[in-house]
Amino acid sequence: MRMTFAEQLASLRRTVRRHLSERLGGRTSRPITQLLALKAISEGVRNQGSLAERLMVDAPAASRLVERLAEDGLVRRMAGEDRRCVRLELTPEGEVELGLLRETLRELDGELLQYLPEAELAELQRLMAKLQRGLAAHPQGTVEPGSSEGCGGD
Repeated sequence: MRMTFAEQLASLRRTVRRHLSERLGGRTSRPITQLLALKAISEGVRNQGSLAERLMVDAPAASRLVERLAEDGLVRRMAGEDRRCVRLELTPEGEVELGLLRETLRELDGELLQYLPEAELAELQRLMAKLQRGLAAHPQGTVEPGSSEGCGGD
């Protein structure tokens, strides 16, 4: 029986993540989830709730992740606009680790051109963004990505 489209996307995600982890293995001992958290913070995610949503993990997992990144000196917690909230920022050490991820992602993007011509890859990116927007518009009872819930948003 053929995989459904959703299954194919999930399978592709796992394959890409595995390739990314393998490539990063020689450059850093940091787990991919930590690196993706650094990338999210660099792109404007500023609180743990938004980070949990972006990484698709629960709040306690995001809290542990931020705790580890802070302990390792990659992220600092700053007072947010609301005293109950903490604002996340990368440290210079975090920027170095993020650079390794970005370099590896660029390499992996280049590898994808072996399998899809640039025009097809661009079309696939356009279609995936369209699917993402559509699914985000109908979140099935979840918070829409990028929305601000508590702590003044990202």
